[in-house]
Amino acid sequence: MISWQMCAMTDVGVKRDHNEDCVAAFPEHGIAILADGMGGYNAGEVASAMAVDVIGRMIKAEQAGLKAEQINPQTGFTEASVLVRRSVEAANEAIFRAAISKEACAGMGTTVLVAFLYGDRITAAHVGDSRMYRLRENRLSHVTEDHSLVHEQVRRGLLSADDARNSRIKNLVTRALGVEAGVEPDLVEDMVREGDLFLMSSDGLTDVVSDEAIAHVLSEHQSKLPMAAQLLIDMANKAGGPDNISVILIRAVREAPKKGLFSRLLRK
Repeated sequence: MISWQMCAMTDVGVKRDHNEDCVAAFPEHGIAILADGMGGYNAGEVASAMAVDVIGRMIKAEQAGLKAEQINPQTGFTEASVLVRRSVEAANEAIFRAAISKEACAGMGTTVLVAFLYGDRITAAHVGDSRMYRLRENRLSHVTEDHSLVHEQVRRGLLSADDARNSRIKNLVTRALGVEAGVEPDLVEDMVREGDLFLMSSDGLTDVVSDEAIAHVLSEHQSKLPMAAQLLIDMANKAGGPDNISVILIRAVREAPKKGLFSRLLRK
């Protein structure tokens, strides 16, 4: 049986005076959430904190009786993915209502990236440009695709990845929580193997650190999650730290079988 090791870190960066990112990891529930807030002084951190709170509470409250791997005939996704989608939609509604009812919160929004791990499966849901990678057998691949104008240009072959990192519009997202009454998160379902290492990150990392550099750190330190997370944050800060930097690392490990009375007797 697979279990999860998790490490979550966030840093204000070099050039910002407050942190609008919010992260949470609950390995006992198989849940990790990362949100990158935006809009108005302090309003971004309100939006990101609301997203993490609403999504985390909803998944934890409903996962006990969930037939997680059962396919929902109406959506074609697992019941776990349906729950994650509903939790993201609930967070969007809560943030949107706060944004239109409280003057101090007007215009606020947030990206969000959710990982829900169950059995030997993962569901990743995201809105915006916070990103998930997977390192498997020392090969780094993208799990999610950014909802951003720059990514759309890269996808169409109009910009290279290096050019995208230096683009003036790299922070313009095409989807975010809280900016409209409804939202459609992208969902990715996949099987998990023992040893898989997932990275969730805000654009404060990926805007200034290349995929190649990220892959090197993860490959060298994949069994030392706090060290790997801190190294990634340090690299972003050394590259100028223009934004808040958040990372969550998730490693799939094989649980050792529990030793009961019978096995103890056999060894005597």
